[in-house]
Amino acid sequence: MPQRRIFFQRLAIDSHIGILDHERGATQPLHVDAEFDLEPHTPITRDDIREVLDYRRLRETIIDECSRTHVDLLETLCDRLTHRLLAEYPEVTALRLRIGKPMAFADCAAVGIEVFVRREAVE
Repeated sequence: MPQRRIFFQRLAIDSHIGILDHERGATQPLHVDAEFDLEPHTPITRDDIREVLDYRRLRETIIDECSRTHVDLLETLCDRLTHRLLAEYPEVTALRLRIGKPMAFADCAAVGIEVFVRREAVE
């Protein structure tokens, strides 16, 4: 059975994140890359959004979790987002999540955290 993967590349989100004084009073951009492996699927019989996982819902969840409250650490945000995505979308069998802070350092494009988890590893 074929495997399907949904991905997001450089989803830009303004977030309250960081431990430094100047990070606590303002938002800063985050770039989120995410890959969602889905359960093996049967062929689509109708051209109907109800037959697939609607990636608009995944995007809304990512944006909501990354912008809802101040978080000190990228590690904490990654863990929260990973847990929420797996809890809300049972059809996701594995998830790769990368969150980068593009404004953290002037001498690099971004710094960030990447996690990869398979559903059976967290159950």
